[in-house]
Order: sequence, then C-alpha cells, then structure tokens
Amino acid sequence: MGNHLFDLIRSRMPAPDAPFALLDDGRRFSYGDMVAVSARFAAALTGLGVKPGDRVAVQVEKSFEALMLYLGTVRAGAIFLPLNTAYTPAEIEYFLGDAEPAVFVCDPAKAEALRPYAEKAGAKLETLGIGNGSLLDKANAASGDFADVARGPDDLAAILYTSGTTGRSKGAMLSHDNLSSNALALVDYWRFGKGDVLLHALPIFHTHGLFVATNVILLSGASMILLPKFDPEQVFKYLPQATSMMGVPTFYVRLLQDARLTKEATKHMRLFVSGSAPLLAETHREWREKTGHAILERYGMTETNMNTSNPYEGDRVAGTVGFPLPGVSARVTDPETGQEIARDEIGMIEVKGPNVFKGYWRNPEKTKAEFRADGFFITGDLGKIDLAGYVHIVGRGKDLIITGGYNVYPKEVETEIDEMPGVIESAVIGCPHPDFGEGVTAVVVCKPGSDITAKGIAAALEQRLAKFKQPKQVFVVAELPRNTMGKVQKNLLREQYKDIYAKQLKAGE
Repeated sequence: MGNHLFDLIRSRMPAPDAPFALLDDGRRFSYGDMVAVSARFAAALTGLGVKPGDRVAVQVEKSFEALMLYLGTVRAGAIFLPLNTAYTPAEIEYFLGDAEPAVFVCDPAKAEALRPYAEKAGAKLETLGIGNGSLLDKANAASGDFADVARGPDDLAAILYTSGTTGRSKGAMLSHDNLSSNALALVDYWRFGKGDVLLHALPIFHTHGLFVATNVILLSGASMILLPKFDPEQVFKYLPQATSMMGVPTFYVRLLQDARLTKEATKHMRLFVSGSAPLLAETHREWREKTGHAILERYGMTETNMNTSNPYEGDRVAGTVGFPLPGVSARVTDPETGQEIARDEIGMIEVKGPNVFKGYWRNPEKTKAEFRADGFFITGDLGKIDLAGYVHIVGRGKDLIITGGYNVYPKEVETEIDEMPGVIESAVIGCPHPDFGEGVTAVVVCKPGSDITAKGIAAALEQRLAKFKQPKQVFVVAELPRNTMGKVQKNLLREQYKDIYAKQLKAGE
C-alpha cells in the first residue's frame, strides 16, 4: 500500500524538470524540486516524532514552503490542519485544544504569543516564515530522499475547520480519497493539462486555494504563478504568462474597476473560475462585456470540496452554480420533512459523493445530525434545481427569514435591490420584530455619488415584491462586513442592526 494522494500525484507528474511554481521573488521550482522539498518537510516532521494520524496545525503566511509543508504532512502520513492567518491567539487556543496536534507551526513573529497555547495543548511549537523559521532549518538539514508513509483512500489527509459564522467552528475530516477524487473530477471537467499556468492569488488555509487550486495543478501536471496575496498590480504583471485564474468575487469586482482589464489583456486566457461566495449576476455580465470571457462559477464547501460547476462548454448561467460534478449527486428537500421536492422549488440542498467528508472531528452527534440515513449530507444551504438542471443557491438555512409565518429567501430580495441603478450590492437579514417574529431588513451599498436613498429603494420594491417580502427597514452603508474568503457576514449584520432596528420601531418609523 502506498501513500494514496501523493502516489497519485507522482503517477500523473510530468518530467522532473517540468515547471511547477513561479514565485514573485523570481524563484522557480520544478516538479523534481516539489518532490525533494516536500520530502524534506516530511523528514523534518517525522524527526519531530510525528506519527501516522497525528495532526500538524499550521498558521503561517502563504509561501512555496507552506505548500510543501502541506505535501510533506501528507507524505508523513499525518493530517494537515491549516488555520486562517487572521485568527487571534484566543481562537488559536480553541483550535489547538480541540485538535490536539503533535506539532503547531506558526509565523516566527507570533511564536512567543502562541507558545503558551501550544504547550497547553501538548504540541511542539515550530516556526515557518518567508524564507526563515525553525521548521525550515530542520527541513533544509534533512534528506530529500523520503519513503512515504503508507496511507489508504479512507485515511485522513486534512482537517479543515468550518468558518464558524455561528457557534464554535467544527473540524471537517477529509480523507485522501475526498481530496484526490474531487481534484481528478475538476481536472477533467475544467480541462486542465500540462500546458496550463494558474494565477494563484488565493489564501492557502482554505479549501479553495489549498485543495481546488493546488491539487488541480498537481494532478494535471500544470504549473502555477504563486502570488503572496491578491494584488491587482501583480495580477496584471503576471496575467500575460497565465492561462487560468481562480478567484473569489471580490477579485473580479476589483479587477473590473481597473482600466487595464480589456479584451486584449485577457484574450490568451482559457478560464476564469469564481467561488467561495456568490458572484453577483451584474459582475458576471460586466466581466463578459469587458473581457469576452464568461466567469465559471462553482459551488463547494469546507465539508465537501466542490459539489457543482457551470459547464466548461455550454451556457455558464449567471446566478447559478451549474450542475453536480461527475460522481456527485445533489437533491433538494423540504427542510422540515426531509422529503425530496419538485424541480424549481426552494428547499435544502443535500449532496452525496466521494467528495463528501468523513464527519466532524470528535463530534459524532453533530456528524449524525448532518447526514441522512441514505448517506446524503445536509449542506445547510437553501436552493433549487431548475428545470434545465442548474443548481441555484439562495442562502444559508440560518439566513432564512420567517416573517408573519411566511418564508422569505434573502437572495430573492437582494437580486431585486442589486438590479437597481446606483446599487453595488445588498445584504438582506431578519431582525427581531414584536408582531412578525422577524422583520425583513436590507443593508445596501451604493455607488459613490449616486443619489439613491433608503426611501427610494423601499418605494421601488413596492411594485416588485409581495408585501411580506418588502424590507421594513433599509439602511445605506459604505461597505458590508466580510470574512477573509469574501463571504458577507450576515451574523455580524444581524447583531449590528437588531438594536438600531428596535429603536426605529419604537420611534414609530
């Protein structure tokens, strides 16, 4: 028995001198370098006493070495646990206490602040920075010749903690087969090959940048331009060398504001992919007008990797996330009864396939509650499958607004507001209401200089939506709160506006 994921990478690898990664500092790495450097990290970890099944928790800045630490962890038979670089020491304390890693790797600048939490969790503390750190020293001193630790398809390769917008984050357990099967499906579906060069500007503590982007490149023998973060200057600098880019909607919105984005600048590109948060239909339209390319939107989550994708050939329909990927089944059920419902009706999206995780780390009750008896995973996302088979996401189950006994799906109201001239985007939430249970509330971002007002928005919706769907309050703001992956944090909006909303109700507005 070999090391399932890494054996697959080896079996699909181009020649050792084929390019793997180009860095902004001018360094270039081949596939042979990838094998040697990841071997050194694997050797450094085993030298620290890491055994098969141990967790290796990592909170470091994005770098080539950080990616090699991921592969080295897999090759050592351990479980990679990436942590958002924005997490505070108090949050890190929770993750280390929950996961009990054998080793915790952090940025050298944060080592002293985080050392007590590593010690409390019984983890060895190592550091990894940009070109420095104790773990890098150990890896550099190790041999590039490493015998991969045997791992089967069902052995865990990673634990990713959910973004935790409500309650405590939970660790999603992802196996070698979860990662490999999903990456292989995407390589095929998105037509990746050895000639592809991916512009990689995503963070690598999240499924999008770590698994979708990196594993797709590794399993297609393609190469990447590894940028430290998203920066339009760097994107335009490297765009001529790339064939594809994966991003979150914010990337595309910011690039659209740049005069350098033209049909000429993007004519050599093969594919632009968007995910991690919903892409506005207007962004999709504008991108097509400006570049001639239709952004390919897909749908995934921490627990499942990618579930659906708009087609490579055929209509990429704005506002949808396409069809279930080969091997993945999707259905829509009544949230109350769990019974499957008709096409074009809104309900709970459930998925099943080799991409779906093994459950939540040390949380069998939560795992049991999230799976149906026939193996379908209840995603928590509300949506529908239309008559043509395209999947639409209308929001998270917890974002559903129940007002006066009626269900209001925020996306439906947001779509109407977003189409108004002068509006950039909106978020619709429910705020506590003494008569209706919840009152529909809209928080809207307008274009600078636009004369649109809260009253004007409310008046325009009177003709467009049933009365129970119309916002009882509209607030115009400069921006919406987002997490690091660009998702609007509706939990923060609900918290922020419930008191303001209550005061306005009392004032009789």
